[in-house]
Amino acid sequence: MSFNIEYLLSALPHLASAALVNARLAAIIVIIAMFGGTALTILQTFKIRPLNTALNILISFIRGTPLLIQIFLFYYVMPSIGINLRPEVAGVAAISLNSSIFITIMMRSGLQGMDPGQIEAASALALSRRAIWQKVILPQLFRRILPLLVNEITIIIKGTALLSVITVVDVLRTAQQMAATSYKPFETLIGAALCFFLMNIAVMAVGSIIERRTAEART
Repeated sequence: MSFNIEYLLSALPHLASAALVNARLAAIIVIIAMFGGTALTILQTFKIRPLNTALNILISFIRGTPLLIQIFLFYYVMPSIGINLRPEVAGVAAISLNSSIFITIMMRSGLQGMDPGQIEAASALALSRRAIWQKVILPQLFRRILPLLVNEITIIIKGTALLSVITVVDVLRTAQQMAATSYKPFETLIGAALCFFLMNIAVMAVGSIIERRTAEART
C-alpha cells in the first residue's frame, strides 16, 4: 500500500475543519476544569472530614480508571438514572471531571511549596478568606503550576479524540469516515494526527510565551 501525499494534502482542509470541533470542545473543557480544579482545591482546605473523604474517593476513582470508561459512564450509564446527555455534553462532562481532578492534584502539590508566611501576613491584615485566595494564593499558585497546566491542556486536546467513539463527529471520526470511502486510512489518520500535533504545538508555544513573560515580570 503506497502513501499518497496528494490525497493527504487534499484531505487536510476537510480534516482541519473537523479539528475545530476538537478545539472548541477542548476550550470548553479547559475553562470548566480550571474552575472545577480550583473549587475542589479550596473545598479541601476547609478540612471537613466527610467532604474530604468523598473527594479522596472520587480522586482515587478518576486516577485509577481509564478516561474512556469515564466517558462511557456519562454517555451510557447516566440515561439509566434518568439523565440523558447528548454525545458532546457527555464527553465534555467526563473529560472536565477527569481534568478537574488532575488540576486539583497539581494545585494541592503547589500549595505545599508556598511560603505560609504570606498567608499569615494577609490574615493579620484582616483580609477575608476570599480575598486571600484571590489576591495572594491563586496568582502565585497558577504561576507555579503553569508548565503542568500546559501539559494538562495538551492531554485534554488529545483526549477529545476519544469522543469519536460516542458518535461525536470530530477530526478522528471524520478521518475514519474518509478512510472508509477512499480506502486510504494511512493518509487520513496521518492528517488527523497532524491536526492534533499542530493544536498542541500552538498550546505549548503560548504556554512558553506566558511562562517567559511571567518570569520576566518577577525579575
